[in-house]
Amino acid sequence: MSSDPWGRVDEAGTVYVRTAGGEKVAGSWQAGSPEEALAYFERKYDGLVVEIGLLERRVRTTDLSAKDALTAVEHLREQVDRHHAVGDLDALRTRLDKLVGVIETRREERKAERSKQSGEARKAKETLVAEAEELAGSDQWRAAGEQLRSLVDTWKGLPRLDRKADDELWHRFSHARSAFSKRRKSHFASLDAQREEARKAKEKLVAEAESLSGSTDWGPTAARYRDLMTEWKAAGRAQREAEEDLWTRFRGAQDVFFQARSGVFAERDAEQRENLTRKEQLVAEAEKLMPVTDLKAARAAFRSINERWEAVGHVPRDARPQIEGRMHTVERALQETEEVEWRRTNPEARARAEGLTGQLQAAVDKLTGQVDAARAAGNNAKADKLARELEGRQALLDQALKGLQEFGG
Repeated sequence: MSSDPWGRVDEAGTVYVRTAGGEKVAGSWQAGSPEEALAYFERKYDGLVVEIGLLERRVRTTDLSAKDALTAVEHLREQVDRHHAVGDLDALRTRLDKLVGVIETRREERKAERSKQSGEARKAKETLVAEAEELAGSDQWRAAGEQLRSLVDTWKGLPRLDRKADDELWHRFSHARSAFSKRRKSHFASLDAQREEARKAKEKLVAEAESLSGSTDWGPTAARYRDLMTEWKAAGRAQREAEEDLWTRFRGAQDVFFQARSGVFAERDAEQRENLTRKEQLVAEAEKLMPVTDLKAARAAFRSINERWEAVGHVPRDARPQIEGRMHTVERALQETEEVEWRRTNPEARARAEGLTGQLQAAVDKLTGQVDAARAAGNNAKADKLARELEGRQALLDQALKGLQEFGG
């Protein structure tokens, strides 16, 4: 018979293993010595030790599910309970019991982690739903559309919740996206309709612009082109391709008209600049008549100059006030000289001036005598009053004498 601390072999070749509950039959051995029998069953024990060690390591270091881990524990426990190995089987049972505790702890930890992750995922999805519902009312079609697509990608990366909660949140999320898409579709349909109306309106504007391109009625046509441009801006934009084509035609028609007008105006401007040179020569000739010393000769010379002036034609608008102002200055000088001469040679006016002067002189002489008499009588108050009246009449007399001098007398 052979034995070791955990087992023995009897004379009949039966192998026993020692446990806390007594000896258990591990098996039988007929092929060799008792030592070989014990060694064989000890190797089976070592195999169980290795398997349990591997399971312990998997539980600690991998994401092995609790269900699979417990199934593996029960499988190993069955092997230990069959006692087909020689070794400290009670120690193996203890290890398996501890491992079950570890698995349960891990299960609770994972459950808590899943609960935490689920709460975070729910919060994240609720945030996505709130953002989507806010974006559903946005009119920033491109930016909001891109944001919604980004939210979908974010949603896909989040873990699922329980079916009811996940479905409810997804329904709200999907409804917000659908509402935005519906509004965007309606907006662009309306925009297309507006652009079609704009295209029709601009077709009419282009047709009128093209019909005016050959006009030589420069002022009214240019004004109408300005009105057409105002109407063009107010019409809104057509579809891009149509807008570009219509604008090219519209601008082309305007260019034809304004280039033709520019050519005509260039010729006119050249002619008016030449006219300005001629009028500058004439006004310089007229200015030599001042100051007027011989009114008759000056009047005849100015008449000749003015006839040539009228025959010259228009000058540039910006030069017109200055050149005409200089000519008017000469004309006014002649008129003023004529007025002075008329007053000087008018017998009726001279007679009226002489009569007024005589009346004023008589009044002054009379008042002078009255002042002297009052002072001689010692009536200074009366003398002062008469003196003030005399002062006024004397001023009128001085003015009348000055006017009389203009008549040469």
